[in-house]
Amino acid sequence: MKSFLKNVLSTIVGMVLAVFVIVLLFIGIVSVSMSSLNNDKEVIVKENSILKINLAELSVVERTSENPFEGLNFSGDLPKTIELKQVLDNIEKAKTDENIKAIYINTPYVSAGISQIEEIRNKILEFKQTGKPIIAYSEVYNQAAYYLSSVANKVYLNPEGIVEIKGLSASIMFYKGLLDKLDIDVQIIRHGKFKGAVEPFILDKMSKENREQIQLLLNSVADNIMDSIANQRGLTLSEIQKHADNLSLENAKSCLNLNYVDALLYQDQLEDTLKALAGSEKLSIITLSKYTHTKGNKKEISRNKIAIIYATGEINSGKGDEKSIGSISTSAAIKKAREDKNVKAIVLRINSPGGSALASDVIWRETILAKAEKPLVVSMGDLAASGGYYIACVADSIVANPTTLTGSIGVFGMVPNLQRFYKNKLGITFDTVNTSNYADMGINRPLSNFERNKIQKSVEDIYSTFITHVSEGRNMSTEAVDEIGQGRIWTGYDAKDIGLIDTYGGLEKAIEIAAYLAKVEDYRIISLPKKKNPFEELSLKLGGKASISDLILSKFGFTTKMTKPIEELLKGDRIQARVPFIMELK
Repeated sequence: MKSFLKNVLSTIVGMVLAVFVIVLLFIGIVSVSMSSLNNDKEVIVKENSILKINLAELSVVERTSENPFEGLNFSGDLPKTIELKQVLDNIEKAKTDENIKAIYINTPYVSAGISQIEEIRNKILEFKQTGKPIIAYSEVYNQAAYYLSSVANKVYLNPEGIVEIKGLSASIMFYKGLLDKLDIDVQIIRHGKFKGAVEPFILDKMSKENREQIQLLLNSVADNIMDSIANQRGLTLSEIQKHADNLSLENAKSCLNLNYVDALLYQDQLEDTLKALAGSEKLSIITLSKYTHTKGNKKEISRNKIAIIYATGEINSGKGDEKSIGSISTSAAIKKAREDKNVKAIVLRINSPGGSALASDVIWRETILAKAEKPLVVSMGDLAASGGYYIACVADSIVANPTTLTGSIGVFGMVPNLQRFYKNKLGITFDTVNTSNYADMGINRPLSNFERNKIQKSVEDIYSTFITHVSEGRNMSTEAVDEIGQGRIWTGYDAKDIGLIDTYGGLEKAIEIAAYLAKVEDYRIISLPKKKNPFEELSLKLGGKASISDLILSKFGFTTKMTKPIEELLKGDRIQARVPFIMELK
């Protein structure tokens, strides 16, 4: 009887919890639906309005998610994100909007990648040519925010604020010590002396070659950013470098004296300045997110289409989403655009550090087929390296910003040996019976020399295929590709000199080139792959299964994002084409 009551009670508790979850989901759906209805409502821009750009409150992404539960909290608030294309379109729309009198940049930091910031900055410079004023104001500016804000006609700062100019730094986290504590041995097979992606698992600091390439990379990006600031502020590159070296911007007064800002103002004084610019006694500010829902100049709907295919995140086999590139979904999107007679050209927008070599090759094949039928242009975002370059290399034209990270033409394999971890940490041992000599090759024992040599051959074969694809796509010899390959990373600025890209520019430049190659003047943009049904996405997240990595990490309490590389190590394809790190401007 006691057991029966216990079972009944547990069933009731389970039902109550299930109903509670359903109610929460329903509240979330209603909140999201109401929010969506409000967002879709057309916004009317008042006369004498000012467009406000705050990319601290609004994160810039390549593509937003359709999942209404993404980032949802109990208040029903939605994550504040905006697509890069929407930001660019809004600034373009504001150029000819008679009700927009100026742009007001008000952002202490920027939630966007370096190359994304560069694209937005260049678009604001286009706006500047209209003669409409641009005003920047913040209590503080970090380097990314100041890089963006320096385009303004006038840059203002709070009297107690500061502009941060200190140069760039790149830090790599090394996991060898952690893996040693876990008794996990990582067996590395690679091609490319610069393939630094494996170093965090086998070293406790950078190799000489990796340090060399990262230093050159940082110098190239820093020079581009600092020179861009210098051109707008009437300074020289050497002056800015000197100020960074000496931390000369130590307070608001020094920022003013060294010409980084034009005046020191409080918020109310800034608002008076904006009113004077708008020629109105009442300040009318419209944000980027709201301005998205205003109608621009009406255009006739064209049957001609240019398809933007987004390839964002790590490359894996299977289906991807807005944050990852799946070989199946991305290939299907390219095929769909290829087979659509109204699609006159394809722009493949890549923002990826690479990933599975096999998945990259599957996507590469579809780009070959697409290129044979219509123009194919690649637009590189913050990075299109390793596997990201693999899927780009055959395009008719490759467009990248000077700050884009690209190249990293190299291949590696990582096979963890968990034998000692199981035995020493969990008390688990294995005894095996095989039908063939190497049937148990995997992660539960060390690789033999014979097995290691076989994997090495696979790595060499894939590398040979990689440089052959690049050679054919870029009209270079394989020897020339190998010389600039070896896993080495390049900035877009250097990549143009060595033939890895064709021209500098962002997404809009790529679209212009695609239209030119397709010989179309009137066209509309479509985006692929089609975004996932939000309920399908939710079910996938709820239906996830525990993995070996979950077992290891939960055993030792490692649950932070710092352990993600170890999770990646213990799952997925063993042979990778991946960049070693992602750089952020702060």
